[in-house]
Amino acid sequence: MGVGFGVGVIGLLFLAHAAYATSQYRSVLKILEEEFSSPPMNVVIELFLGLAMCFWAAMAVSGDFLSIHPDSEDNRVVSLPGNLDFMTFNHRGRVLPYNQN
Repeated sequence: MGVGFGVGVIGLLFLAHAAYATSQYRSVLKILEEEFSSPPMNVVIELFLGLAMCFWAAMAVSGDFLSIHPDSEDNRVVSLPGNLDFMTFNHRGRVLPYNQN
């Protein structure tokens, strides 16, 4: 559990608190019989801060990016073992007409 996971949890808590605060604000407005136009500014700031923290955590927790070049050593498709147990060649595609032009 790294720093990114902790930041993500805190970001989710910020988002949950912003939702709860907006709900409470709307219930207070109903009691005062006022119309809801927008949430308070501190809730909007909390919402954007939580959203930014969740975005940062999603990028940090996912890990390193892998190369997509076919000749790369890091490419998983190229470095698969020669085990053919999970490869299926008997599928619905054989029923479709094969046009070789």
